[in-house]
Amino acid sequence: MRETYGREMHADVVVIGGGLGGVAAAIAALRAGRSVLLSEEYAWLGGQLTSQAVPPDEHSWVESFGVTASYRALRDGIRDYYRRHYPLTGRARGTRDLNPGAGHVSRLCHEPRVAVAVIESMLTPYRSTGLLRVLQPAKPVSATTDGDRVTSVTVTHDGAEIVLTGPYVLDATETGELLPMTGTEFVTGFESQGETGEPSAPASPSASNMQAFSVCFAIDQVDGDHTIDRPASYARWRDHQPDFWGAPMLSWQTPNPRTLETSTRSFTPNPDDDPWLVSADQRVNPGDGNLWTFRRIAARRNFVDGFYPSDICLVNWPMIDYFEEPLIGAPAPAEVEQRARELSMSVFYWLQTEAPRPDGGTGWRGLRLRGDVTGGADGLAMAPYIRESRRIRAEYTIAEQDLSLAVRGDKGAVSHADAVGVGMYRIDLHPSTGGDNYIDVASCPFELPLGALIPRRTENLLPAGKNIGTTHITNGSHRLHPTEWNAGEVAGALAAFCLDRAVTPRAVRNTPALLADFQQRLTADGVELRWPDVSGY
Repeated sequence: MRETYGREMHADVVVIGGGLGGVAAAIAALRAGRSVLLSEEYAWLGGQLTSQAVPPDEHSWVESFGVTASYRALRDGIRDYYRRHYPLTGRARGTRDLNPGAGHVSRLCHEPRVAVAVIESMLTPYRSTGLLRVLQPAKPVSATTDGDRVTSVTVTHDGAEIVLTGPYVLDATETGELLPMTGTEFVTGFESQGETGEPSAPASPSASNMQAFSVCFAIDQVDGDHTIDRPASYARWRDHQPDFWGAPMLSWQTPNPRTLETSTRSFTPNPDDDPWLVSADQRVNPGDGNLWTFRRIAARRNFVDGFYPSDICLVNWPMIDYFEEPLIGAPAPAEVEQRARELSMSVFYWLQTEAPRPDGGTGWRGLRLRGDVTGGADGLAMAPYIRESRRIRAEYTIAEQDLSLAVRGDKGAVSHADAVGVGMYRIDLHPSTGGDNYIDVASCPFELPLGALIPRRTENLLPAGKNIGTTHITNGSHRLHPTEWNAGEVAGALAAFCLDRAVTPRAVRNTPALLADFQQRLTADGVELRWPDVSGY
C-alpha cells in the first residue's frame, strides 16, 4: 500500500463505507491477498448492525444454511464473545444457538458494541500485516473520473482532505454516495410498472418516493424518574395521524404490514412471563406482539442475577419511521436527519409520560435512554437506519416477478446462471415519502445474480451494499443484514479476481469460463450459490 500522509493514499481496492457490505468487501479482498483502504463515516464499523443499532433481520434457516461462511463467522463470533466476556447463566452458556437478547425478531439479538468488537477482531490481522488501512471517521466529498473509470475519491479525515486511489473502487455507503459523484448511472425511488413489469409498481415513476428511515434507540426500565425534557416538536408528533395509519402515530395502533388493517401492540417492560429466553429456535415460541421483547438486545434472565438491572429494549418500531420527506437528494440532509431524531425523541418522551399502560395509567417514568449502548451523542443511535439507497443501473435488475411467491409459485425464484449468493426475506417496504402504506409481498428463497453488481457503463466501480441493481420493490427483500454482507463480499472478491486475471467485471459475467472460475472461487470461500431443498424445513 502506497501512501503520502495528509494528501494521497493508494491500495488495490478502495472501499468507501464501513457498513456490513463494506466490511465484507474488505475481508474478501484481503483474503485474496489484496491491499485495501476502508473508509467509514461513523466511529463504529458495521453499519446497520452497529452504528444504526438494528439487530439482524434474517431468514428462518440461518442457523443451518443460506449465508456465507464469513457471515456465519461473524454470528458465531458474537455468541462466543458473550460466552467469553459476559456472566451468562449456566443454561444460557450451554445453549448452542444463544440469543442474548431473546428478542423475537431475530435468532441473534445483541448489543451493538459486541458486533463492533467482533468485526474489529476479524479485521485486526490484516491491519497488522499492513494490507488494511482504515480511515475513520471519514466521509467522501468528491471523485474524479477518466472516461468510464473512477480515478480517485476524496474523503475528509481528521480535518484534512485525502485522495484515495486504486484500480477498483467499491461504493459501500449507506446511500450510494459515490454514484452521483462518479457519474455512475443510478435510480432512486419508485420505478413505474411500465419500466419494470412489477405487479406492485405504480403507473408512473417517482424518484423522490423512498422508504422511511429511522433513528433507533435503546431503553431500559429502572427505579427513579428519568423523564427527559419535553421535545420542542412533541405536540406535533403526538397529534400527527397519517392518512393511511388509522390512528395517531404515537399510539399502540399501527398498520399490519401484511393486511394493512390497524393492529394493536402491547408494551410490557421486563415481563415476568416471557417465552423468549435463551434459545434462538423460534419455531416453538409464539409471538406475543409485545414491543418490549420484539427487538430486545439484552434479556437480564440470560445473565447472572443482578448483572443487568433491566432488560435492554431496542426501539425500531413503526412509530419512529420518518417518511415526511426524502433524505437522499435533500438540499440539507443533516436537517432532515435532525427532524427524524426529534420524532424518535418525541416517541421516547411519549413512552415516559403519556403512553397508555395496561393498568390504566400513563407513561413509564423509569424508562431510561441508553445512549451509552447505541453510541449516539444525543442518546439515540449513532447513525440513522437507512432502508433504501441510490441503486445502480445494472446489467441485470432484480424485479418483483423474479422472486414473488404469488408470481413464481412452486417454481421457486428465478435461477441465475451467474448466481453469486443466496438470500431470503419477504419484500418488506415501510411507508414511503410518497404517502404509500406498507408493501409486504411473500418471497421465494432467491439467488443473487452477478449482473446486479455490475454497472451498465462504469468499469471499475462496484456496489457493495444496498445500492445493487434492485428496484424500489425488491430492495425490500435485499436490504437486510446477510444479503448486504453477501453483496459486499462478492464485490470485494470480484475486484480481487479481476486484478488477478487482468479482466473486467463485465467480462467475468459474460465469459462462461471466467464466470465458472469466479463462482468456484466463491464456493471455496464459503459463499453459497444455490439453495438446498428447503421444503422439509
